[in-house]
Amino acid sequence: MKESVGVSGPVASPAPLAECPEWRAFLQAAKAADRGAQVLRVVEAAGLHLDLSAQAWSEDLRQAGEALLAARGFDDARRTLLEGGIANVTEHRAAWHTALRAEPSPVPEVGVERDRVRAFVRRVDGDGRYKSVLHIGIGGSDWGPKLVVSALGYAGARREVRFVANIDGHAMEAGVLGLDPHATLVVVSSKSFSTIETMRNAERAIEWLRDGGVAEPMAQVAAVTSNVAAAQKLGVPAEQIFRFWDWAGGRYSVWSSIGLPIALALGAEALDGLLEGAAAMDAHFARAPLSGNAPVQLALAGLANRSAFGYATYNIAPYDARLGNLVPYLQQLEMESLGKSVDVGGATVTVPTGPVVWGMPGTDGQHTFFQWLHQGPEGAPVDFIICREADHPYPEHHRLLVANCLAQREALLRGKSVAELVPEQRTKAANDDEARWLACHKAHHGGRPSNLIVLPRLAPQALGALLALYEHKVFVQGAVWGIDVYDQWGVEYGKVLATGIAAELGGGPAGEHDVSTAYWVGRWK
Repeated sequence: MKESVGVSGPVASPAPLAECPEWRAFLQAAKAADRGAQVLRVVEAAGLHLDLSAQAWSEDLRQAGEALLAARGFDDARRTLLEGGIANVTEHRAAWHTALRAEPSPVPEVGVERDRVRAFVRRVDGDGRYKSVLHIGIGGSDWGPKLVVSALGYAGARREVRFVANIDGHAMEAGVLGLDPHATLVVVSSKSFSTIETMRNAERAIEWLRDGGVAEPMAQVAAVTSNVAAAQKLGVPAEQIFRFWDWAGGRYSVWSSIGLPIALALGAEALDGLLEGAAAMDAHFARAPLSGNAPVQLALAGLANRSAFGYATYNIAPYDARLGNLVPYLQQLEMESLGKSVDVGGATVTVPTGPVVWGMPGTDGQHTFFQWLHQGPEGAPVDFIICREADHPYPEHHRLLVANCLAQREALLRGKSVAELVPEQRTKAANDDEARWLACHKAHHGGRPSNLIVLPRLAPQALGALLALYEHKVFVQGAVWGIDVYDQWGVEYGKVLATGIAAELGGGPAGEHDVSTAYWVGRWK
């Protein structure tokens, strides 16, 4: 890992983006570009197909996007990221998640931990140990494994995995309900091994093992952390502590030993496939020309949608019921990374940064919020995600799923005007005025941007490539905006306040609060 890239103190702000001529040219080209899908634009990357045809496009826009990336130092930033330089400038460390999935890894210790995880899984499989796993973690230590296990475990798993994240005691109660303590492995995943929710839930889980008659409860506890000493202090056996590193951000950590519950549930080969798919996307991101680089083009489309066209939100619509946890996973990835209002130098960013990310699987979303997408005044760009092949024995279901996905995307793009609708309504209306009135209610705006991402099937490799595609897309957008996408200081302030309030609720001295907070602290006391 490079230690010399970056500095340990403040860094200079990039030129204000709003004053950058390449930025202004990019926005102008986006607004002048075709938005009617006149050109088929499909990029293949790591086995995935990304169709950008429903985004703004012109040759001028392509050139403006490449000029913008050059002006914002994209090539150097990408090199710093992929070579392990200081990409996370406020914490003065790398963000080298690509090293976690490279084979072989440029960090030898990564290979050692991979082997330890696989050996542990082989050992417990060979001994027939553990029918269930109780996984305790939150944020990046939770969403990645939860997504992968739910997405790939549709046909059954070697072990049931329950995920407990929330400090709400109901989450723990639900997590252990019906489990046999003697046949359960508790996995505690925390980068710092100090996150309050995780550590309190870990204590409860150990109590649950003890109360369930397990003579040596710590023998049934494994830990995944960068703070090995803290895990040892808790009493976790050394051979059951699996390490990852502070340069692997939480929301980028599923590729590390955090993947232990994936291997326990689905087998080490599933984890290997996930890493293989992500590494293939890394290679594409590093080498593909910009015009055919899937993460770059996805990022540029998002930049145009956010700033040229003013879309403040971004919808994720996976047309696969197994990808229900993809939306919150991407919410964390995008909003924790891009929800910044200052640049790397501490100056206020002069343009809007990351949009609000939301969604749910189709076709459920069609019966929930697609009315707003089609006819609401704002609308939102949509990423439609679907598998070419299904893994169930119901071809008619998959045909209808694909038809709905393609149709909703086409409706958002094409729209339907009042003028088109009036003749149709005349057969249903009493007169021309009523026909026009009905047509106004049924009109669709059209011209609403979307992407279509097609996976061959929901296999580990394809899922790994999909997640890495979004990781790199976020990086590209951060490079243009000039922000640090790898820190999350906005998360910390509330944690500090919560610690003080918790002490007050436990009988400690009163703190200084606004009138409402002071009132409710008093009521609870």
